Amino acid sequence: MNKITLSLLLALSPVLHAVEQATPNQFIDVFAKIFGEHKGERKGHAKGFCAAGSFQALPDAKNFSSVFWLSGEKVPVTARFSMAGGNPNAPENARSPRGLGVQLKSSKGELQHFAMLTTPVFGAKDPENFLGLLQTLIPDPTTGKPDPAKIQAFRAAHPDTQPQAEYLAKNSPPWSYATTPYFGIHTFFIKDNSGVEHKVRWHFVPEDGVKGLTEAEIKAAPTDFLQKRLSERLAKGPTHWTMQLVLGEAGDTETDPSVLWPTQRTTLDIGRLSVTEQGGEACTVVNFDPNVLSAGVRASADRVLQMRSPAYAISFGKRLTNQ
Repeated sequence: MNKITLSLLLALSPVLHAVEQATPNQFIDVFAKIFGEHKGERKGHAKGFCAAGSFQALPDAKNFSSVFWLSGEKVPVTARFSMAGGNPNAPENARSPRGLGVQLKSSKGELQHFAMLTTPVFGAKDPENFLGLLQTLIPDPTTGKPDPAKIQAFRAAHPDTQPQAEYLAKNSPPWSYATTPYFGIHTFFIKDNSGVEHKVRWHFVPEDGVKGLTEAEIKAAPTDFLQKRLSERLAKGPTHWTMQLVLGEAGDTETDPSVLWPTQRTTLDIGRLSVTEQGGEACTVVNFDPNVLSAGVRASADRVLQMRSPAYAISFGKRLTNQ
């Protein structure tokens, strides 16, 4: 091994070996180091806005499961569209994930949350590798920018951090929040009407079709256009997504959100999400924790999914106390 390579590895050793047993507070801290302190803002998905609408299961859905949101009742929705990351002024033409948080609330007060991204996979297989990746994004004190060599070396040493980056490189950022699919990423279990649990992943397909920015638009688009475009779209009427359940099979990972399931898995059209308005503050008090699940739905042992509850709770507490 030559001296240059050896010296590079020694310099990168703190990040090449991801921290063992990552903690929720470490994620809050690393986001502050990457994006700066923004008091009173969400620590992740800082830039976003509220929306409202409804969810209604398709007629045959109740034959699959009796969870409240598959009953056929039109369920009110509180939602939030957002940019990934902790920058409340993030440029909206960036090649980064967008998010959609959805809260369903039945007439009896039952809740179901969906926390989704515009990428079908997460940025790492577990909290430790994700934290290690984030640590490489902390700006260098000298340049004020992340060190590309550190990022590249970490990704090379941790292949599970590459699929999301590859997806973002191959797929243009959304032209509108209404023209992109949203993916639940994690694995859940839904109990059917016979009491049998099914391993599932869910995603939402836009009825407006998928449309991304062109290369010219990526360079020319203003940094703030997503809320305006959704507002203009909603002036013409509601926008909709079809919710699909993908049924997992034996051998399909339950715990690694960086891995896609095979494309030939059975997929059920299960419901319709409708967004009718945007703006307001209804979502401000909602913590879109994806582990808020209705009776009949169970979270998997995915450690990234499990980590999100305490991390979201800490962020929520800081936001409410203007920290």
